[in-house]
Amino acid sequence: MDIRHISDTVTTTLTTFGLKVLGALLAWIVGRHLIALAVRLVSAALTRQQVDPTLLRYIGNIVSVALNVVLVVAILGYFGVETTSFAALVAAMGVAIGVAWSGLLANFAAGAFVIVLRPFKVGDYVRAGGVEGTVKEIGLFASTILTPDNVTTFVGNSKVFSDTVQNFSASAYRRVDRTAQLDHTVNVADAIRRLKETLAKIPNVQKDPPPDVEILDFSVRGPVLAVRPYTHSDHYWQVYFDTNRAVVDTFGAAGYPVPEERIRMHQGSA
Repeated sequence: MDIRHISDTVTTTLTTFGLKVLGALLAWIVGRHLIALAVRLVSAALTRQQVDPTLLRYIGNIVSVALNVVLVVAILGYFGVETTSFAALVAAMGVAIGVAWSGLLANFAAGAFVIVLRPFKVGDYVRAGGVEGTVKEIGLFASTILTPDNVTTFVGNSKVFSDTVQNFSASAYRRVDRTAQLDHTVNVADAIRRLKETLAKIPNVQKDPPPDVEILDFSVRGPVLAVRPYTHSDHYWQVYFDTNRAVVDTFGAAGYPVPEERIRMHQGSA
């Protein structure tokens, strides 16, 4: 056996394989940069066409995934892997993965419906999938919502689409619902007048429609007022807290007594 010949063969084979690996790594690095460039160019073109940011991110994700698949197939072809067989393998794996990852595919399909039906878009303040906050992104499989306490929450698109969606940004304003308990001895008309005057002075409260202050219910302590100013969604919590403070300050300035439960007992004659 010619040891020298075997050594030369092994060296040549390893050198060829090493060069192919280096070529594949170079192709991967360059390909990834080209994919990022292509996604940026597509995004820029769609931005110039004033495409909605929600749809823009969705298309960008699809283009990125598709080009990465093409890059992997090309690198495998460079190594001599039969790509037609690979395509059949990918199809078979797709079926298996589809069965195993039916939930993810449901999220993907639901994401497409969210894009088409547009119950909300990026930047809207919503309650969806049991989460309330500002929509930051609608991805392929999940939507990203930033809650009021600054927590980034990812909600599966299938949960979003199958649940009730409340879009608070769809209208020009929303109503703040608060209540105010009165004592039995308080003049209700006077309390309503004072509250309406105070609510009208709160920053960002709508003048049209004006705040509603009416008798909502009765309790053992006295009448219960519905206190309902209107404001834009961006100022909801500011108006919410200011309304609570306005009720306390108004009733305190008027000298209204603190509501107390009063029970009158009558004792019959023996």
